[in-house]
Amino acid sequence: MSQRSTQHATFTIERSYPAPPARVWSAWADPEQKKRWFGPPELKGEHRLEFRVGGSERMTVQVPDGALYAFDSRFCDIVEGERIVHAYEMYRDRQRISVSLATIELAASPSPEGHGEGTTLTFTEQGVFLDGLDHAAEREHGTRELLDALEAALRAPAQGA
Repeated sequence: MSQRSTQHATFTIERSYPAPPARVWSAWADPEQKKRWFGPPELKGEHRLEFRVGGSERMTVQVPDGALYAFDSRFCDIVEGERIVHAYEMYRDRQRISVSLATIELAASPSPEGHGEGTTLTFTEQGVFLDGLDHAAEREHGTRELLDALEAALRAPAQGA
């Protein structure tokens, strides 16, 4: 029998984006917009998003070493333009490596660039990392990279503009 363990952790990341809350919200809620920034850009896999309370999101990605990672999420609470709460599991090669509750909060703020309306995003994750297969520091690092990718997507010209 393998050695079982749990590591519990909570982290919060706050970011200021140079885009109004409606644009940041759409980047999370619209499937086409979200797949532009969510996940590793060089590794394409499956991504499905049913953005509603009780809806789900799933992403799978195969990495260069051949491992298959899966993100399976269920939306627990959505307050239009303000808050998203989802519970999710991460898998590596069909083995569950973590279970988390993530909260994304958006608030209007001055643009960090000093002109126009911006958004302050607060991301809080409460997770349990299982059997030494995943770690809180790695998850926080990966989340920071995702939020960087979100910023890059928000800085890109709007599609159809």
